[in-house]
Amino acid sequence: MSKVLIYDHPLIQHKLSILRDERTGTKQFRELINEIAMLMCYEATRDLELEDVKVKTPMEIMTAKKISGRKLAFVPILRAGLGMVDGVLSLIPTAKVGHIGMYRDPDTHEPVDYYCKLPADIPERDVIVLDPMLATGGSAIDAVSRIKEFGPKNIKFMCIIAAPEGVEAFTTAHPDVELYCAALDRQLNDHAYILPGLGDAGDRIFGTK
Repeated sequence: MSKVLIYDHPLIQHKLSILRDERTGTKQFRELINEIAMLMCYEATRDLELEDVKVKTPMEIMTAKKISGRKLAFVPILRAGLGMVDGVLSLIPTAKVGHIGMYRDPDTHEPVDYYCKLPADIPERDVIVLDPMLATGGSAIDAVSRIKEFGPKNIKFMCIIAAPEGVEAFTTAHPDVELYCAALDRQLNDHAYILPGLGDAGDRIFGTK
């Protein structure tokens, strides 16, 4: 069973309330997505290993800590996942960024990736997959399955709002992938939108609704 972490930090909950509000405009919505992603990334990277280094301060030489050569890659699921990239890169600017786009064939219902571009050294990297919404879990499951084909060291999935149906489907399909959610909402409606949710994240990020 996957480790599932649901955030309860007051800053995240406050920003989520504004994010959900239908009166929140595109500019502010985009900023909030990035801010929440940055705060979530702080916890999602808690297990990064550290090593001792010598540092000369203006006063003396000391032993300090730095990340122990661990390579990271962020992979947003197109298109809404793009809205989270700047936030996570503000914390880890040296990380590489891949991109994956998925859709389901209307006839076969099989997943088709229309775009997949990952760092060449992905087998040497830990990957954090980004998507604001985990609704049915279909796109997330397919995207992680595709990324696994490239053999990364480890994969985590980070979303802002999840539905119980999506969490159950995702953790069943990928029990080895840790799942990070800023909020777990009530349910999906008949059109697979999350309730209470925030509407279509992609439309609200890019102003296309």
